[in-house]
Amino acid sequence: MAMAMVLVLWIILMSVSLVQGLGVNWGTLSTHPLSPDTVVQLLRDNGIKKVKLFDADIKTLRALARTNIQVMLAIPNDMLHILTFDSEAADNWVAKNVTRFSFLGGVNIKYVAVGNEPFLESYNGTFLNVTLPALKKIQQALNKAGLGDIKATVPLNADVYNSPETNPVPSAGDFRPEVHDLMIQIIQFLNNNDAPFTVNIYPFLSLYGNENFPVDFAFFDGTSQPLVDGTIQYSNVFDANLDTLIWALKKAGFPNMPIIVGEVGWPTDGDKNANSNNAQRFNQGFLKHIMSGGGTPIRKGNIEAYLFSLFDEDAKSIAPGNFERHWGIFQYDGKPKYPLDLTGQAQNMTLVGARRVKYLPQRWCVLNSDVTDLTHLSDSITYACTYSDCTSLGYGSSCNNLDLQGNASYAFNMYYQVHDQQRADCVFSNLAKVTTKNPSQDSCKFKIMIASGHADRAVKYWRHLVTAFAGIAAVALLSFS
Repeated sequence: MAMAMVLVLWIILMSVSLVQGLGVNWGTLSTHPLSPDTVVQLLRDNGIKKVKLFDADIKTLRALARTNIQVMLAIPNDMLHILTFDSEAADNWVAKNVTRFSFLGGVNIKYVAVGNEPFLESYNGTFLNVTLPALKKIQQALNKAGLGDIKATVPLNADVYNSPETNPVPSAGDFRPEVHDLMIQIIQFLNNNDAPFTVNIYPFLSLYGNENFPVDFAFFDGTSQPLVDGTIQYSNVFDANLDTLIWALKKAGFPNMPIIVGEVGWPTDGDKNANSNNAQRFNQGFLKHIMSGGGTPIRKGNIEAYLFSLFDEDAKSIAPGNFERHWGIFQYDGKPKYPLDLTGQAQNMTLVGARRVKYLPQRWCVLNSDVTDLTHLSDSITYACTYSDCTSLGYGSSCNNLDLQGNASYAFNMYYQVHDQQRADCVFSNLAKVTTKNPSQDSCKFKIMIASGHADRAVKYWRHLVTAFAGIAAVALLSFS
């Protein structure tokens, strides 16, 4: 009996230890986010020891204090110009967001992410001339404050090098010509400061962007079409992508540069390939892969990575695609979407949901079936979807099979919920009514928002991002024509 108890304890300790190597991305572009204290408790309940943020929110950092959860803070892209041209900006940012929390038992800040994917081709070079200067100034400010153990890095999209989609084999990998020299300078600076190279890799996007991409190659459970590079066979695109980067680093003269995978995951809605089954298949396979310690074919060992992401974010831009709001391993309210063993070791563990979440009342806004004059229906749906999230109505998504009434009701309800169920927000030219009967159908769930009191914040989000959402309404309206 004693030996059995010791064995069980050893398994638990091993599981916790393995989860310590895993990080998650915690994004907050939600109209009704969970409180930071609730999220931190969720992290602790799930044994997650590392978190990557996209800003340096004071309430978030206060919640993370005294937890010893390792933190990567972030500086948004729109601050890179300020950091470059304002001589005091970097010192002030470090003092406000890092030094302030560096007391004993404070926040365990390990990295500062300077920008986020600033060299995306879609940015047309906007941040090319300010990223490296900002990176240097933040690291210098950290050093000056006596916090040199905290390393500044730049999370980069995999499009800074020739990925497997455009490259025949990983060994041909190199950095894009237009950023090649700049990348060498960044790598040299990171190397001189013992900082890691941070890259975001998304096998889902390989499948999303190429109808002919072999589906099994996006996952980790084998493929009938391996990629052959000399004597090496690649059975999944993640390894091929990461080894392409490693080859590019080798050619730059830095074969042993440490690498962090800053973002990796799979969405659950907003595209025909984005669903819970595929997300579970990918994420569980990925966790098993990295927790095995096998590394990639040309670099053995542990892979440090941050799952993307913790929650769905209903206020993100959908410029990349409708799936952009559905990357969470948890729903918007902290409920697990599917079983996931974060240890990656088949310990039969699963996710633990958020505690004591409070919701708005159980009521929904739907199309009034008694109304016969639908003259303003199209305009009303367009308005509702412009100022709320209708991505689940798109082609291949969870609510794609609704009829006319279902589509209208979904749009009306999302607007109603985002605006905290205000009676005046369920009118829509007298086409709508409030009901206490849940209108959800099969896989299409009609949400009830968290009672977080963010109605003003919600309106601000939608007005700020209205141009990004305009396409959503058009997608939704395809079902009504």
